[in-house]
Amino acid sequence: MEKQDFKKDGTKFNKKKQPVKLSKVNYNEKIVQVKRVTKVCKGGKKMTFRAVVIIGDTKRKVGVGVGRADDVNLAIEKAILNGKKNLITLPLTINSSIPQVIGVKYGACNVMLRPAAEGTGIIAGGAMRTVLELGGVRNILGKQLGSDNILNNAKATILALTTLNEKIELGKYQSVRRQTFYDKVMRKYKNVRIYN
Repeated sequence: MEKQDFKKDGTKFNKKKQPVKLSKVNYNEKIVQVKRVTKVCKGGKKMTFRAVVIIGDTKRKVGVGVGRADDVNLAIEKAILNGKKNLITLPLTINSSIPQVIGVKYGACNVMLRPAAEGTGIIAGGAMRTVLELGGVRNILGKQLGSDNILNNAKATILALTTLNEKIELGKYQSVRRQTFYDKVMRKYKNVRIYN
């Protein structure tokens, strides 16, 4: 019989790290930024490349990935893998918009998203536009306030969308009125929950 290791609280140690299963869905990738970054070491400055990639299936899923390596191509590959691990599901309405207004602060970036009528298109700039396009949003109004840092604005948009997911899920349980509103406005998917 094998000897098993236990922690102080009685749970088992998981010696083997479980591999992350990535789906075989074809995702669209967009390289937003490739930057040369330096790190000061004992022997001098060490130069590496940092790639920021936004990944999405243009239906409901989107993610932001960051990769650092000595080579540009390696950095981009790492960023794509990182993006696939950090995918989120978007709360889309029937007319490919979002259900309500949301404002989020991430670092020095301030992001605001507003729902828009059919035929409006994506009115947003910078990294925010790319995130929304690859997420499958068709009609939306977005504004970047504060810093114009590409990575932070992309992360702020992702944070806004996850916060919106949580608000929708909470709203369904808070009142019947909100539940009927979300049921009427939200797009229906079979056997799929809205939040991550």
